[in-house]
Amino acid sequence: MFAARLIQGASGRLLPPSVPLRFLAMAVLSHVAFWAVLFATGEQLAGFRGGFAPLLAAVHLLTIGVLVCAVIGAAVQILPVVTRQPLAAVWPIRLAFWLLLPGLVLLVFGFYAVRPGTANVGGGMVAAGVCLFAAMLADNLRRAKDPPIVLAYGWAALAALVITMLLGVTLTMDFRWGGVADRGALALAHVILGGFGGMGLFAIGFSHVLVPMFTLAAVPDRRLAWAGFGTALLAVALGAAGALGRSPALLSTAIGFGLVASGIHLRLMHQALRDGMLRRLGLSFLLVRTAWVLLPATLGAALVSLIFGNPAVGPMQFGILLFAGWLLTFLLGILQRILPMLVSMHVGSGSGLGSVFAVAGLRRDSLRLHVGCHALAFAGVIVGSVANFALLVRAGSAIGLVGALAYAVFSFDVLRRLRVKVSPALKCTVPHRRAGPPR
Repeated sequence: MFAARLIQGASGRLLPPSVPLRFLAMAVLSHVAFWAVLFATGEQLAGFRGGFAPLLAAVHLLTIGVLVCAVIGAAVQILPVVTRQPLAAVWPIRLAFWLLLPGLVLLVFGFYAVRPGTANVGGGMVAAGVCLFAAMLADNLRRAKDPPIVLAYGWAALAALVITMLLGVTLTMDFRWGGVADRGALALAHVILGGFGGMGLFAIGFSHVLVPMFTLAAVPDRRLAWAGFGTALLAVALGAAGALGRSPALLSTAIGFGLVASGIHLRLMHQALRDGMLRRLGLSFLLVRTAWVLLPATLGAALVSLIFGNPAVGPMQFGILLFAGWLLTFLLGILQRILPMLVSMHVGSGSGLGSVFAVAGLRRDSLRLHVGCHALAFAGVIVGSVANFALLVRAGSAIGLVGALAYAVFSFDVLRRLRVKVSPALKCTVPHRRAGPPR
């Protein structure tokens, strides 16, 4: 069975639990901070046309604080297990965290307080931390041979993520020193490469492993998976080129390829759900299924924005659907499974969480509250942005904050179990490529 093969010998490739979980904890806290800052800056959402504004503090709490940190935390632990190749060393990932944490604080404060110099310093630290993570993961991908489809998505996502960071630093520096001829084109390329490229390709690539693992299904159809990868990569590349070149034709073609890629991805995921041995997947897959619906909806919003060209309605809703809709909803659903899975892998059956494939004994009341609040918050924010109704945006943000706090209660309850159950010897285990098997 695929899931059994995946975790076979995984204990020898586990990082110290504090390494991946600190990134995931940072993502959970950034989720709370995102809704709080959006509540404070919500009146800017409907009429935002770009520029250096406090609203960008909320945007980057979501994109870097939640999405990037969650991807790093999951990738540094799950990818070595999947590729059967341990990380070459652990200290660069720790260093990446200590660049990201203060860098994000400075970046968010710089945007919120409208201090370009502070944002420049923070953006540089964030970019350095992400590039350090990318270098470590690239080394792991270089040494791995299997599974090839996940490796392909990993390489493409890493390349897009590094370019996104470089574009972000360029845009932030331009606020203070200028020099960029077309900020709008560069910003759109930054959004496309970051949302669909870095985060999107990671989300789709990891789905080829995580969804079959959580449903106890076989690996997806390889030929169809490669077709999906090719069309997704072409969509991202054409989208970035179309943004930089201000070419509606290239952007329309990119959206077309993106819709094809999303259709292939959804078919593969439906196959995994249909063929999987586990059918009752709980609230986590309610969020995941919702995110799958939001993926083509996001591309549809991009097409509407491109065709009608109305700056008041379209581009902002596309961004909300992309980051707060598809990506955030998918990540929160998957994270409900990843957190207990990582804890179970470290502490075994003594955690009270069940096996790595089942989730038991968790705060389901908190999860139910979060799912309801997340749906209401997303609806309030997107409708408020369309209607240019700041009060509705603030109400949605307040509901989102309640849901994020409920999600944090669930997450830190899981982490508390790790702190109580994990043994001192396991805490000190630092596997690397020359380490022997754990005793």
